[in-house]
Amino acid sequence: MIRATKDKAIAFFQHEAAGGIVLMAAAVLAMLLANSPLAHLYEALLDTPVSVRIGAFKIDKQLLHWINDGLMAIFFLLVGLEIKREMMKGALSSFEQASLPAIAALGGMVVPALIYAAINITSPATLSGWAIPAATDIAFAIGVLALLGPGIPASLKIFLLALAIIDDLGAIIVIALFYTDDMSLTMLALASLGGGVLVALNRAGVTRIAPYMLAGVFMWVCVLKSGVHATLAGVFTALAIPLEGRTHQGDEDGPLETLEHGLHSWVTFGILPLFAFANAGVSFAGLTLAKLVGAIPLGITAGLVLGKPLGIVGATWIAVRSGLTRLPEGATWRQLIGVGCLGGIGFTMSLFIGMLAFPGVEHAAEVRVGVLAGSIIAAVAGALVLTRGPGATRRGSQGDSSKNAPSTGAGARRGTPDTECRTRDDLGARA
Repeated sequence: MIRATKDKAIAFFQHEAAGGIVLMAAAVLAMLLANSPLAHLYEALLDTPVSVRIGAFKIDKQLLHWINDGLMAIFFLLVGLEIKREMMKGALSSFEQASLPAIAALGGMVVPALIYAAINITSPATLSGWAIPAATDIAFAIGVLALLGPGIPASLKIFLLALAIIDDLGAIIVIALFYTDDMSLTMLALASLGGGVLVALNRAGVTRIAPYMLAGVFMWVCVLKSGVHATLAGVFTALAIPLEGRTHQGDEDGPLETLEHGLHSWVTFGILPLFAFANAGVSFAGLTLAKLVGAIPLGITAGLVLGKPLGIVGATWIAVRSGLTRLPEGATWRQLIGVGCLGGIGFTMSLFIGMLAFPGVEHAAEVRVGVLAGSIIAAVAGALVLTRGPGATRRGSQGDSSKNAPSTGAGARRGTPDTECRTRDDLGARA
């Protein structure tokens, strides 16, 4: 009995959709607590002060901020590792491989932002949220795709994975350029010193991971104090870690892939669900119909539900018709529209950008309602397009074989290490 339960648990966590399911469960739990008699305990937990002090130096923040500024820096460290590896030897390593997902990702970011801006154009106070619907939560999107069965072409899964990685890169650039507070030049200079150490370690051929982590932590502290969002330190640290070379444990994968594999499960089943639990707890008390259809939630929902598929499919259509690239092998336009809809599942990244765009509590509920509503509608729409109507994908159809399809979901990108290695090999060989 115990062994059977253990085997089922292992099988669940190795499934492509596991990360998205755990993420959704954490979000649902947060909403239930925020609208229950235990709401005050939920809020008190997130408001718990946590301090780290070394002599006269201290970092004193609420637990919520430690999650959003600290743990999410580890998430962005993993994102940076993925971006570097895909650009060096994966699905983004050549112009031919990267052109279609790059064009689609650009369209999928610009159109939702324009839709949000059009709806909020008369309100400068809310216009700063224009980037919220431009994000995609890959764990959810790939999780939904995985639940639809093996009829999805492997090339389409690779397309969605590559698109999401480029989307993450775009989100990083947006955060750096548009969501930065008043900067401390002194702390930025110290952060630059930490960055210089990371570059020096890379140029010196250091393959041990620990020195990079120490320099990265120093850089994170300086960036945190500088006014620039601290998660960007995670990205810079990732880009400095070498792809090739043996670690001191003798791993053949190299420092970058060794660290990436080590972080996947912690991020997928720990950090991201904790972030969702801390940020998705929207209280419906006092929410009126006017607020639900206000400019912020309406702009976010419209951007995710309409803007994402319009941007992704529209940009792809222009690129294909102009001869710049072609559709993923074996994919139809209907399937691409379905994947475009799944791109509207913004959740984690949209909540994160929403937190930066509206740091106070005044618009917090509106942002969360817009993100949750838009993400749920986008997921349902994508699933219906892919499984209903003429030419739709059927579960168990012969469009793709599960044994040949790369594991590109939560178990690959932010999931279990044992499926990750095979996924990346497939991406490099088949993208």
